[in-house]
Amino acid sequence: MSKARRQKTPHRAGRRAKWALGGIGLPRYKAIKLEVTRSLSSGKIAADEPLPTEKQLAARYGVSIGTVRRAMDELVAEHVVIRQQGRGTFLAPFSSERLLNRFWPVFRKDGEREIPIVQTLRFEEARADAETARALTIAEGAPIYRIVNLLLMRGNPVLLDEVRLARALLPGLTEENFVGRENTMYGFYQSAYGINVIRVVDRLRGVAADAETARRFGIPAGTALLESMRIAYTFEDRPVELRRTLIHTQAYEYRNVIGGEVRIV
Repeated sequence: MSKARRQKTPHRAGRRAKWALGGIGLPRYKAIKLEVTRSLSSGKIAADEPLPTEKQLAARYGVSIGTVRRAMDELVAEHVVIRQQGRGTFLAPFSSERLLNRFWPVFRKDGEREIPIVQTLRFEEARADAETARALTIAEGAPIYRIVNLLLMRGNPVLLDEVRLARALLPGLTEENFVGRENTMYGFYQSAYGINVIRVVDRLRGVAADAETARRFGIPAGTALLESMRIAYTFEDRPVELRRTLIHTQAYEYRNVIGGEVRIV
Protein backbone atom coordinates (compact mmCIF):
# COMPACT_ATOMS: atom_id res chain seq x y z
CA MET A 1 0.00 0.00 0.00
CA SER A 2 1.40 3.44 -0.92
CA LYS A 3 2.06 6.11 1.67
CA ALA A 4 -0.70 8.30 0.23
CA ARG A 5 -3.11 5.36 0.42
CA ARG A 6 -2.18 4.67 4.03
CA GLN A 7 -2.74 8.32 4.97
CA LYS A 8 -6.30 8.33 3.59
CA THR A 9 -7.53 5.24 5.38
CA PRO A 10 -7.54 6.64 8.95
CA HIS A 11 -9.43 9.75 7.69
CA ARG A 12 -12.21 7.61 6.21
CA ALA A 13 -12.41 5.53 9.38
CA GLY A 14 -12.61 8.72 11.42
CA ARG A 15 -15.54 9.94 9.37
CA ARG A 16 -17.38 6.66 9.89
CA ALA A 17 -16.75 6.93 13.64
CA LYS A 18 -18.17 10.44 13.74
CA TRP A 19 -21.43 9.24 12.21
CA ALA A 20 -21.80 6.79 15.06
CA LEU A 21 -22.58 9.82 17.26
CA GLY A 22 -26.25 9.52 16.40
CA GLY A 23 -26.64 9.58 12.66
CA ILE A 24 -27.14 5.86 12.10
CA GLY A 25 -29.83 5.32 9.49
CA LEU A 26 -30.20 9.07 8.80
CA PRO A 27 -29.14 11.16 5.80
CA ARG A 28 -25.97 13.02 6.63
CA TYR A 29 -27.59 16.44 6.92
CA LYS A 30 -30.24 14.99 9.29
CA ALA A 31 -27.50 13.50 11.46
CA ILE A 32 -25.75 16.87 11.58
CA LYS A 33 -29.05 18.52 12.53
CA LEU A 34 -29.48 15.98 15.32
CA GLU A 35 -25.97 16.62 16.66
CA VAL A 36 -26.46 20.40 16.57
CA THR A 37 -29.78 20.17 18.42
CA ARG A 38 -28.15 17.92 21.01
CA SER A 39 -25.43 20.51 21.48
CA LEU A 40 -28.02 23.26 21.85
CA SER A 41 -30.08 21.21 24.30
CA SER A 42 -27.04 20.80 26.56
CA GLY A 43 -27.42 24.45 27.55
CA LYS A 44 -23.77 25.20 26.76
CA ILE A 45 -24.71 27.77 24.12
CA ALA A 46 -26.56 30.88 25.30
CA ALA A 47 -29.06 32.80 23.17
CA ASP A 48 -26.54 35.64 22.68
CA GLU A 49 -23.61 33.35 21.85
CA PRO A 50 -22.93 32.48 18.19
CA LEU A 51 -22.91 28.85 17.12
CA PRO A 52 -19.79 27.46 15.44
CA THR A 53 -19.56 28.53 11.81
CA GLU A 54 -20.65 26.19 9.03
CA LYS A 55 -16.98 25.72 8.16
CA GLN A 56 -16.18 24.75 11.75
CA LEU A 57 -19.11 22.33 11.92
CA ALA A 58 -18.10 20.77 8.61
CA ALA A 59 -14.60 20.18 9.94
CA ARG A 60 -15.92 18.84 13.26
CA TYR A 61 -18.18 16.26 11.63
CA GLY A 62 -16.09 15.53 8.57
CA VAL A 63 -18.70 16.58 5.98
CA SER A 64 -19.06 19.21 3.31
CA ILE A 65 -20.20 22.76 4.06
CA GLY A 66 -23.21 22.11 1.81
CA THR A 67 -24.32 19.27 4.10
CA VAL A 68 -24.00 21.49 7.17
CA ARG A 69 -25.84 24.33 5.42
CA ARG A 70 -28.78 22.06 4.60
CA ALA A 71 -29.02 21.04 8.26
CA MET A 72 -28.85 24.65 9.43
CA ASP A 73 -31.43 25.72 6.83
CA GLU A 74 -33.91 23.31 8.42
CA LEU A 75 -33.18 24.62 11.91
CA VAL A 76 -33.71 28.18 10.66
CA ALA A 77 -37.00 27.18 8.99
CA GLU A 78 -38.13 25.60 12.26
CA HIS A 79 -37.23 28.83 14.16
CA VAL A 80 -34.77 26.99 16.39
CA VAL A 81 -31.88 29.20 15.27
CA ILE A 82 -31.63 32.51 13.45
CA ARG A 83 -28.99 33.92 11.11
CA GLN A 84 -27.81 37.48 11.65
CA GLN A 85 -25.99 39.08 8.75
CA GLY A 86 -22.36 39.69 9.61
CA ARG A 87 -22.69 38.19 13.11
CA GLY A 88 -23.39 34.50 12.69
CA THR A 89 -26.05 31.99 13.68
CA PHE A 90 -27.71 32.13 17.10
CA LEU A 91 -30.20 30.22 19.18
CA ALA A 92 -33.51 31.98 18.47
CA PRO A 93 -34.46 34.17 21.44
CA PHE A 94 -38.05 34.57 22.59
CA SER A 95 -39.84 37.89 22.37
CA SER A 96 -43.48 38.90 22.49
CA GLU A 97 -43.48 39.09 18.68
CA ARG A 98 -41.94 35.66 18.25
CA LEU A 99 -44.32 34.16 20.80
CA LEU A 100 -47.33 35.55 18.93
CA ASN A 101 -46.03 34.40 15.58
CA ARG A 102 -45.21 30.86 16.64
CA PHE A 103 -47.18 29.77 19.68
CA TRP A 104 -50.03 32.21 20.20
CA PRO A 105 -53.14 30.99 18.36
CA VAL A 106 -55.73 33.53 19.55
CA PHE A 107 -56.96 36.24 17.20
CA ARG A 108 -59.67 38.83 17.42
CA LYS A 109 -62.46 37.86 15.06
CA ASP A 110 -61.65 40.88 12.89
CA GLY A 111 -58.22 39.29 12.28
CA GLU A 112 -56.09 41.49 14.56
CA ARG A 113 -53.71 40.05 17.13
CA GLU A 114 -52.93 41.58 20.50
CA ILE A 115 -50.28 41.06 23.14
CA PRO A 116 -52.21 40.03 26.28
CA ILE A 117 -51.83 41.51 29.73
CA VAL A 118 -51.15 38.67 32.19
CA GLN A 119 -52.34 38.54 35.79
CA THR A 120 -51.02 35.67 37.91
CA LEU A 121 -53.86 34.54 40.18
CA ARG A 122 -52.13 31.61 41.85
CA PHE A 123 -48.61 30.22 42.22
CA GLU A 124 -48.20 27.12 44.36
CA GLU A 125 -46.25 23.92 44.75
CA ALA A 126 -48.24 20.71 44.37
CA ARG A 127 -47.89 17.03 43.50
CA ALA A 128 -48.34 15.57 40.03
CA ASP A 129 -51.58 13.69 39.47
CA ALA A 130 -51.69 10.84 36.97
CA GLU A 131 -52.51 13.05 33.97
CA THR A 132 -49.76 15.54 34.76
CA ALA A 133 -47.24 12.77 35.39
CA ARG A 134 -47.97 11.19 32.00
CA ALA A 135 -47.76 14.50 30.17
CA LEU A 136 -44.51 15.60 31.80
CA THR A 137 -43.02 12.07 31.96
CA ILE A 138 -42.43 12.30 35.69
CA ALA A 139 -43.51 10.05 38.55
CA GLU A 140 -47.00 10.42 39.91
CA GLY A 141 -46.73 12.44 43.12
CA ALA A 142 -43.54 14.20 41.98
CA PRO A 143 -43.32 17.88 43.03
CA ILE A 144 -44.63 20.39 40.49
CA TYR A 145 -45.44 24.08 40.22
CA ARG A 146 -49.06 24.96 39.52
CA ILE A 147 -49.62 28.44 38.11
CA VAL A 148 -52.96 30.05 37.20
CA ASN A 149 -52.92 33.11 34.93
CA LEU A 150 -55.74 35.31 33.69
CA LEU A 151 -55.01 36.97 30.33
CA LEU A 152 -56.78 40.17 29.36
CA MET A 153 -57.26 41.72 25.93
CA ARG A 154 -58.22 45.40 25.88
CA GLY A 155 -59.02 45.06 29.55
CA ASN A 156 -61.39 42.12 29.10
CA PRO A 157 -60.59 38.62 30.48
CA VAL A 158 -60.32 36.30 27.48
CA LEU A 159 -58.10 33.37 28.56
CA LEU A 160 -57.59 31.44 31.76
CA ASP A 161 -54.39 29.38 31.90
CA GLU A 162 -53.42 26.66 34.34
CA VAL A 163 -49.77 25.73 33.83
CA ARG A 164 -48.05 22.75 35.43
CA LEU A 165 -44.27 22.44 35.50
CA ALA A 166 -41.97 19.79 36.95
CA ARG A 167 -40.12 21.34 39.88
CA ALA A 168 -36.99 19.37 38.99
CA LEU A 169 -36.89 21.10 35.60
CA LEU A 170 -37.06 24.62 37.06
CA PRO A 171 -35.42 24.35 40.49
CA GLY A 172 -35.72 27.34 42.76
CA LEU A 173 -38.59 28.94 40.85
CA THR A 174 -40.47 31.39 43.05
CA GLU A 175 -43.61 33.43 42.58
CA GLU A 176 -41.54 36.60 42.86
CA ASN A 177 -39.16 35.81 40.01
CA PHE A 178 -41.94 34.30 37.90
CA VAL A 179 -44.27 37.28 38.21
CA GLY A 180 -41.37 39.72 37.88
CA ARG A 181 -40.08 38.25 34.62
CA GLU A 182 -39.45 40.77 31.86
CA ASN A 183 -40.56 38.63 28.92
CA THR A 184 -42.94 35.83 27.95
CA MET A 185 -43.12 32.56 29.86
CA TYR A 186 -41.24 30.74 27.10
CA GLY A 187 -38.70 33.55 27.08
CA PHE A 188 -38.36 33.17 30.84
CA TYR A 189 -37.75 29.43 30.54
CA GLN A 190 -34.99 30.22 28.06
CA SER A 191 -33.29 33.11 29.85
CA ALA A 192 -33.52 31.75 33.41
CA TYR A 193 -33.10 28.01 32.82
CA GLY A 194 -31.74 27.55 29.29
CA ILE A 195 -34.90 25.65 28.28
CA ASN A 196 -36.02 26.30 24.72
CA VAL A 197 -39.57 25.48 23.66
CA ILE A 198 -39.44 24.42 20.02
CA ARG A 199 -42.75 22.56 19.57
CA VAL A 200 -46.22 22.48 21.08
CA VAL A 201 -49.12 20.06 20.72
CA ASP A 202 -52.63 21.43 21.36
CA ARG A 203 -55.77 19.33 21.83
CA LEU A 204 -59.04 21.24 21.55
CA ARG A 205 -62.60 20.67 22.68
CA GLY A 206 -65.66 22.65 23.78
CA VAL A 207 -66.53 22.86 27.50
CA ALA A 208 -69.03 24.73 29.68
CA ALA A 209 -67.81 27.34 32.16
CA ASP A 210 -68.03 26.17 35.76
CA ALA A 211 -68.99 28.63 38.49
CA GLU A 212 -65.43 29.71 39.36
CA THR A 213 -64.38 30.16 35.73
CA ALA A 214 -67.58 32.06 34.97
CA ARG A 215 -66.87 34.43 37.87
CA ARG A 216 -63.36 35.11 36.59
CA PHE A 217 -64.60 35.80 33.07
CA GLY A 218 -67.65 37.72 34.24
CA ILE A 219 -70.01 35.46 32.27
CA PRO A 220 -72.94 33.18 33.17
CA ALA A 221 -72.06 29.69 34.36
CA GLY A 222 -72.52 27.18 31.56
CA THR A 223 -71.29 29.57 28.84
CA ALA A 224 -69.52 27.70 26.06
CA LEU A 225 -65.72 27.97 26.17
CA LEU A 226 -62.93 26.50 24.06
CA GLU A 227 -60.49 24.34 26.00
CA SER A 228 -56.92 23.79 24.79
CA MET A 229 -54.71 21.16 26.43
CA ARG A 230 -51.12 21.90 25.45
CA ILE A 231 -47.86 20.09 26.01
CA ALA A 232 -44.80 22.18 25.17
CA TYR A 233 -41.59 20.38 24.20
CA THR A 234 -37.93 21.25 24.10
CA PHE A 235 -35.22 19.37 22.21
CA GLU A 236 -35.46 15.60 21.78
CA ASP A 237 -39.22 15.71 22.52
CA ARG A 238 -38.74 16.37 26.21
CA PRO A 239 -41.90 17.88 27.73
CA VAL A 240 -41.55 21.22 29.49
CA GLU A 241 -45.07 22.17 30.54
CA LEU A 242 -48.67 21.00 30.62
CA ARG A 243 -51.07 23.89 30.04
CA ARG A 244 -54.85 23.97 30.15
CA THR A 245 -56.27 27.10 28.56
CA LEU A 246 -59.90 28.17 28.57
CA ILE A 247 -60.80 30.71 25.88
CA HIS A 248 -63.91 32.89 25.87
CA THR A 249 -64.60 33.02 22.15
CA GLN A 250 -67.27 35.72 22.01
CA ALA A 251 -64.87 38.18 20.38
CA TYR A 252 -61.81 35.96 19.87
CA GLU A 253 -61.07 32.72 18.08
CA TYR A 254 -58.44 30.02 17.82
CA ARG A 255 -56.58 29.95 14.49
CA ASN A 256 -54.09 27.32 13.40
CA VAL A 257 -51.68 28.94 10.96
CA ILE A 258 -49.50 26.55 8.95
CA GLY A 259 -46.81 27.53 6.46
CA GLY A 260 -45.35 30.86 7.54
CA GLU A 261 -45.66 33.45 10.21
CA VAL A 262 -48.50 35.87 10.74
CA ARG A 263 -48.02 39.62 10.63
CA ILE A 264 -48.86 41.31 13.92
CA VAL A 265 -51.28 44.17 13.28
